[in-house]
Amino acid sequence: MDPFDTLLRDVRAEGAAFGRSVLSPSWALRFTDGAPLTLCVPLRGEAWIVHPERDEPVLVRVGEAVVVRGPQPFVLSAEPRSTFRPDELRDVDCRQSPGIRTPDPDPDPDEQMLLLAGAYHVQGQAPHRLLGVLPPVLVVPDDHDCSSLRDYLDFQLGGCRPGRQVVLDRLLDWLLVCTIRDWFDQPGAEAPRWYRALGDDTVGPVLRAMHDAPGAPWTLASLAARAGVSRTTLAKRFTELMGEPPLTYLTDWRMTLAADMLTGTTATVAAMARQLGYSDAFGFSTAFKRVHGVSPREHRRLAQSGSQVAVTIRSTSSGTHSTYSTSAPPACRTYR
Repeated sequence: MDPFDTLLRDVRAEGAAFGRSVLSPSWALRFTDGAPLTLCVPLRGEAWIVHPERDEPVLVRVGEAVVVRGPQPFVLSAEPRSTFRPDELRDVDCRQSPGIRTPDPDPDPDEQMLLLAGAYHVQGQAPHRLLGVLPPVLVVPDDHDCSSLRDYLDFQLGGCRPGRQVVLDRLLDWLLVCTIRDWFDQPGAEAPRWYRALGDDTVGPVLRAMHDAPGAPWTLASLAARAGVSRTTLAKRFTELMGEPPLTYLTDWRMTLAADMLTGTTATVAAMARQLGYSDAFGFSTAFKRVHGVSPREHRRLAQSGSQVAVTIRSTSSGTHSTYSTSAPPACRTYR
């Protein structure tokens, strides 16, 4: 397992809905559910994404996929406009809308759009490490011929076979992962350091080892042995590519997992300490407070009370810090 696997492992669609949505020139959809990630894939027709952090509308055509980073509302429109009258906008919330159809008494078949869309209400600190390196809107062209997949999805819209919902959910997950990965692989893309480092002969095996077994008793020597190099070589190369030493990265990743365990499980602090490679709860709690600013018990108490728990995520790709709240909304339905 590598960092990309672990950051996206728990990002799942639930209740994906596919359907035809007619967008006439006088209508636009405003996505208001505040999802941290929304995936839109036109299977027929084209649309414009209007996002508050982009100066110009972004065109998305058949054969392309777009990932929109929230939580700000954004608009999907049939026209490249940045302003709309209130009566031209239809607010949609994937947690309440199983499907979307803009009213048009006599739609032109050439204007009919078949849209696959899904919103992801990401919970936990680990996935937010990925959100921090994504642009507000990213569009990825289809470099492969996926027309057969689009035809298959179009065909499935008219049926209701057993297991259909699970299939659609997982197809949406697959599309999201492939879209983000293809974005990072594009020439000139600002991929995070950990993504670029995965292809390095020295650092790649070490990153995979730490993410495979974050609780193992890793030392600089044992990590260097995984890479087949000396400790000095590993320390120098890892710092060059990742911007920090190997054991600093490991501690930060362990504390990321600890924050999620505190809000997502009932494990004791002592049990978490052992699971994450610490010999006692005191050393674990000290490391957690140094990274997050509060003790593990206080972090859990605040999360359980519904308080806004500010968690700092350090970006090794840019050297910046960002914060988010652990009291994220519940997972929602995806929609068309």
